[in-house]
Amino acid sequence: MDYMKLSKEVSFALRHEPWKYELELDENGWVDIDQLIESLRCDRKWKSLDRKDLEIMIEKSDKKRHEIHNSKIRALYGHSTPQKIVKADKIPPDVLYHGTPKYFIESIREKGLIPKSRQYVHLSSDTETAIQVGKRRAENPIILKINAKQASIDGVKFYHANDTIWLVDSIDPKYIIEK
Repeated sequence: MDYMKLSKEVSFALRHEPWKYELELDENGWVDIDQLIESLRCDRKWKSLDRKDLEIMIEKSDKKRHEIHNSKIRALYGHSTPQKIVKADKIPPDVLYHGTPKYFIESIREKGLIPKSRQYVHLSSDTETAIQVGKRRAENPIILKINAKQASIDGVKFYHANDTIWLVDSIDPKYIIEK
């Protein structure tokens, strides 16, 4: 079983186009595991897929993208579905980071960080993750330092996605410090 390909397929199904898989996410992004497995098994390459494969996929992943609880599974972040996934807000670390291509800097200085096609802006708790994320769009991304402590004090809500990823609806330019 190619667990990396499985992770990408599950991410696509749970984060971007659940309707293509005939899945109905609840308000917190959960879907019944059996429903997901049944849908994926329609593709010959996943014909023998079972719950254990999903558990191994999560275990082997270098990034914690999914979680299982009882009989349900969900993607932890990265949703672009029209239905907004509800998250519980948490107090963030004092500083968070965001990796971005240089060509977005002027727009960010003017408008701040906005989610565009996603539901939330993704921030990182360390610069290594921010660099890795930024490299998806640029060979040498700019790393922005976010004054998360002050933003939180001022009422901005932060959501903890996994060990290194934090989510936020948007970040005003006044909280962004270019590194």
